[in-house]
Amino acid sequence: MPNRRILSLWFPRLAAERFLRAEPGILDAPFAIVETRGNLQSLASLSHSASAAGLSPGQPLRDAQAMCPELITRLANPLAEARTLMALRRWAGRFSPWVGDEPPASLVIDLTGCAHLFGGEEQLLLQVEEDCADLGLTVQSGVADTVGAAWALARFAGQPVPVMRSGDAIDQEAYATRARAAKRRHWTKGGAAPKTELAGERPNRIAPPGQTHQALAGLPVSALRLETEVATNLTRLGLCRIGDLTGTPRAALARRFGKGLVYRLDQALGAAPEPVSPARPVLHFAVRLTLPEPIGLDTDIMAAVDRLLPELEKRLNTKGQGARRIRWQLFRAEGSMQTIEIGMARPSASPDRIKPLLMMKLTDIDAGFGIDCIRIEAHVTEPLQAKQHRGHLHAAADAKARLTSDTAFDDLVGRLGARIGLEAITRVHPADTHIPEKTAKRLPLAWSEPAEHFPPPPTPRPILIWRPELVEAHDDPALPAGFRWRGRTHETVVASGPERIAPEWWLDEPEWRTGVRDYWQVTTGHGERLWLYYAHGGTMSSGWFCQGSFA
Repeated sequence: MPNRRILSLWFPRLAAERFLRAEPGILDAPFAIVETRGNLQSLASLSHSASAAGLSPGQPLRDAQAMCPELITRLANPLAEARTLMALRRWAGRFSPWVGDEPPASLVIDLTGCAHLFGGEEQLLLQVEEDCADLGLTVQSGVADTVGAAWALARFAGQPVPVMRSGDAIDQEAYATRARAAKRRHWTKGGAAPKTELAGERPNRIAPPGQTHQALAGLPVSALRLETEVATNLTRLGLCRIGDLTGTPRAALARRFGKGLVYRLDQALGAAPEPVSPARPVLHFAVRLTLPEPIGLDTDIMAAVDRLLPELEKRLNTKGQGARRIRWQLFRAEGSMQTIEIGMARPSASPDRIKPLLMMKLTDIDAGFGIDCIRIEAHVTEPLQAKQHRGHLHAAADAKARLTSDTAFDDLVGRLGARIGLEAITRVHPADTHIPEKTAKRLPLAWSEPAEHFPPPPTPRPILIWRPELVEAHDDPALPAGFRWRGRTHETVVASGPERIAPEWWLDEPEWRTGVRDYWQVTTGHGERLWLYYAHGGTMSSGWFCQGSFA
């Protein structure tokens, strides 16, 4: 079997170039994508023009605007960037069927046995760069025997290796003083770093088979996908290159910098396995109807829904899926859009069960100047049959049961959920505990099945249970003949017990800090049946308490 060959593709300007593709009019202007971290806005992705102006990723927005007043910025859109990376993953499938993504801007491809179809690895990389240039994207690639080595070559091949420098280094200065650093001549005092490549020369980003050690030896230690603090500490000790680590005892490295450093080094050199996990194709269930003229009447909107739901049902049934959440998008003529979401109590693809929930939302629709496009998407789906069949006979029986089952209750839950939310509708399930007030738990009805069996308690439990209330009686474990509770004096007529219940030792319940309890069922002279207990005392004093009533 041939050695594994891994291709890593990194798109360092993906977020910015995604936006520039939509607005080519600002292609030549300095442009940056801005992200907010806490109370600080910083640059996340830059165009080539912004980098040429001296800006860098991670730089605060105010400092960047001081250095480059003509800078154009836009806010980051993580969802749109994720969709772009997903589209690139589909494009990369032309080179190999084994493609995985590394968000937010990287792909990893297993090229084993595929490179010869493109004339070799060098020709394949040229094809990748040509395709990305046509798409308006900047790409850096690396090919090696391991994922870690390919990742390192894609990002650090041809880059200068950091060394121990004086405090005049630009990355050791405050951001407020870096704006003046562009005028300095000497690069160690903040000027531009010297070029390591000749004009037109391409860095070698391909590690020949079996030569991973030689290819990584000259790269900086940050190419091992280490935390910034670990990489900085290694550089301060003079371990600037990966080659400096290969001759260092592993025990000393692990003891000083943690096992993560040794593990990353082994992954890059092939001593620790790191498989390529191809991304699972995302199932999309959506239908759309574009209208020749804008509409606004409820009858027209529901007529369009009647045309869309059967097609959505067909696509869901093809994959054996049922919709749990439906996203209804209405595109207005002036370019705006309104989104309405509904939830299903049980997964279903039937239009007869989806349509009534959509009709309940008709009053929320604002048609504006008219709706010219309607889109319905089942963005959350589940298998219609969650159980594994043991044969064709059982599968047929389950299918028949689904067709003949009464869905009125599920439809009622769905309609109630459309008004108050499915999370607000709950059911009670038994809990595995002997603490009286914790024997039941509430679960969302739409995401749980009815309890098959409620185990009976050792002794009958009261109808009403409340927080323990103090009872005035002698501090003695023996049941008193009379006691005072809620301002009244009670006489013990009939009693049964005791039932001893101990608190859960692994939990600290404030109500159970009184220690072990002895419970009694007491019938008083007033006809009341109360649930009393004597607390033997723990971190709190002992005494009698009342916790419930049987009538």
